[in-house]
Amino acid sequence: MRTVRLTTAQALVRFLGVQYSERDGQRRRAIPAMFGIFGHGNVCGLGEALTEAGGALPFHQPKHEQAMVHTALGYAKATRRLASTSRCGP
Repeated sequence: MRTVRLTTAQALVRFLGVQYSERDGQRRRAIPAMFGIFGHGNVCGLGEALTEAGGALPFHQPKHEQAMVHTALGYAKATRRLASTSRCGP
């Protein structure tokens, strides 16, 4: 068996890309895409890992945090899914 060396960000992207959930009898990807604004300390290396994934976990970068939350919640309501939002900062 071959050892695969990954950064934490690469391992996170791979892990999130293969998570599924079942609700109302339908199996769907738990995390179909990611939204974020780079520059916060908690996303070090995540942009590079998402780029290396080659679209396996799509990334959308809005220019405003509040717009990002509205987009995620609108998507969740339109697709009858659960949404998760997070924020760092003051």
